[in-house]
Amino acid sequence: MQKKLIALAVAGLASTAAFAQTNVTIYGLVDYGYAYRFDGRGLDSLSNTINNAGKPNSASQLNGGQQSGNRLGFKGTEDLGNGLKAVFLLEQGFNLDTGASASTDSFYNRQAYAGLSGGFGTVVGGRLYTPHYTFVSGLDPFGAGTVGRYNNVYSIAAGAVAGSAFGNLTDPVRVDNAVAYISPSFGGFTVTGAFSNNASGNDSLSNNARNNTVYAVLGQFDSGALKLGANYHYIAMGTGLQAIDNVQNFTLGGSFDFKVAKVMALYSWNEIDNSLATVKDVTLNNYMLGATVPFGKFAAKGSYIYSDGNSGVGDAQQLALGLDYNLSKRTNFYTAYSWIDNSGSRMNGVGDASASGAYTGAGSAADQLTGANGAYLPGVWQQGFQVGLRHMF
Repeated sequence: MQKKLIALAVAGLASTAAFAQTNVTIYGLVDYGYAYRFDGRGLDSLSNTINNAGKPNSASQLNGGQQSGNRLGFKGTEDLGNGLKAVFLLEQGFNLDTGASASTDSFYNRQAYAGLSGGFGTVVGGRLYTPHYTFVSGLDPFGAGTVGRYNNVYSIAAGAVAGSAFGNLTDPVRVDNAVAYISPSFGGFTVTGAFSNNASGNDSLSNNARNNTVYAVLGQFDSGALKLGANYHYIAMGTGLQAIDNVQNFTLGGSFDFKVAKVMALYSWNEIDNSLATVKDVTLNNYMLGATVPFGKFAAKGSYIYSDGNSGVGDAQQLALGLDYNLSKRTNFYTAYSWIDNSGSRMNGVGDASASGAYTGAGSAADQLTGANGAYLPGVWQQGFQVGLRHMF
């Protein structure tokens, strides 16, 4: 009898330990390949420097993180009972070229959050992808990677327009000090809401009015073949910090999977309201059409994006083509080509998932008009080609 009681007690302890155990998954991605970029007016797409007296220029480079950013992550859940779970995720980006961290400012620079999940939905807090980015990148045939990514012409380059040093906020990817709620599915319809008081690195300890505050809401419908969604993203810039009052983004899009091909369409309206009367507001209207065609182990993809900016901002368009070959569910070869045509006022570049080749905003406003001191010449057309290997684990 005593032995039976001891055995039952041990079994009970083991059961309790298993119930309280956190299931942790280690995952990651490594991506490496070759890139070639050709510029129409003497701009080195990789270093943003002018040479050859304004003649066409080319550059080639071995790059890590072209199709997807290299990363190492940890995620886990703990069953708390009654359908409630604790969840967390920590994800660090790194440069496969050198092994160095992708960021000198933060260790888990890609994502870092903790939260609870249950019948009510999911609530998480930390450094998060914006609802805007998860929605738009999901409609991009290139998944926001390679030289064909939508990001290249979706927003104005940072510093490209006077008074619009935060132009990249028209395509917000991640925010710090954020909290988000994801509802359960109601017949395929879900709602995501997010808030942050720390957009663009501003979180005042003494005055909330100085915070760069983010409000975002995304509604999506997913029936399997058909996916539709609408997103609104609003950033109220803190007082006394810069010459921008607010940034707004509205996005409407969807996709339909015909099995033989998946077709995507997207429209977005973006506006940067400047607080200085001498600086004109920036407005962008973006239109994107894309498709992915699987056949055997291959997947062909293509997209066309037209970005229509108001006076002083200019227009840009991009045509992109790509082909993936799946060696397995986790490993693939990829190749991509893109062509960008900027109007006289735009300065968008052929970047990829690691931002190689993207415009950095170097040089003063005067330099940007003349191409001096390594600044970007306006009206540049660019082409980019990449090939590489990606493995997910």
